[in-house]
Amino acid sequence: MKAALAGADGTLLYEARRPTGRERGPEAVVATILDFAGELREIGHARFGAPAVAAGVAVPGIVDDAHGIAVYAANLGWRDVPLRALLSERLGGVPVALGHDVRTGGLAEGRIGAGRDADRFLFVPLGTGIAGAIGIEGRIEAGAHGSAGEIGHIVVRPGGPECGCGQRGCLETLASAAAVGRAWAAACADPEATAADAAKAVESGDGRALAVWRDAVDALADGLVTSLTLLDPDTLIIGGGLAEAGDTLFQPLREAVRARVTFQRLPLIVPAALGDAAGCLGAGLLAWDLLSTEVTS
Repeated sequence: MKAALAGADGTLLYEARRPTGRERGPEAVVATILDFAGELREIGHARFGAPAVAAGVAVPGIVDDAHGIAVYAANLGWRDVPLRALLSERLGGVPVALGHDVRTGGLAEGRIGAGRDADRFLFVPLGTGIAGAIGIEGRIEAGAHGSAGEIGHIVVRPGGPECGCGQRGCLETLASAAAVGRAWAAACADPEATAADAAKAVESGDGRALAVWRDAVDALADGLVTSLTLLDPDTLIIGGGLAEAGDTLFQPLREAVRARVTFQRLPLIVPAALGDAAGCLGAGLLAWDLLSTEVTS
């Protein structure tokens, strides 16, 4: 977990990290979040003379941000957790905004990061899984049921690897950082190998790594072209652990996407600008948005 105290201009005044501790069960994760938030409240009071005036929190899975409920998160074992109400109570009744982790990161990238000059963008972090945040004129589209942008579950290889969602051949089973790490670990017979190791091996010209990397980039390009056909963004922002490979990823990815488009307009394909601070910055923006809404209403 990453947390921060943020100023009105988006400046991170204090940052901290803590293990999620999901092995202790879903209730323990909620308790850890509440304790973490409470500590930040006290640090804010001690260092800046006053506690935070609002809070934002970003979580994975299906999120009902209108009602402040973490509906479902497979990795955490959550179902229908009233996280907004619990956090507000722990923080002395301040307003709390709840958002989806990728959409919240996309909000930050859109306002103050790589998408700040784009009217329409798609933010795609490549990490443990793959999801997308659809940016439209300064806001992030959540969809009718809070699950817009789940492009990791576009089937790009029918009959391919089984996905946690129940389908086979989903994009995130082939092109996430976790998937690349698994593929490279199998190819090099090192169970500890990661996607970062695969990228280094690609840069050194290892033929096995090049094959693994090519398969992942091809799958990613297929999923992205489907997404840009539906959404027509002017900028495609790629983030997450796999994006840290830099040109090792972006050069072949741009070429692969270009080779697949026909009538579609090719978007700019750029790396995310905010790194793993995007979620904290986005959560801070959600909190400040709450305050500005209260003022205008």
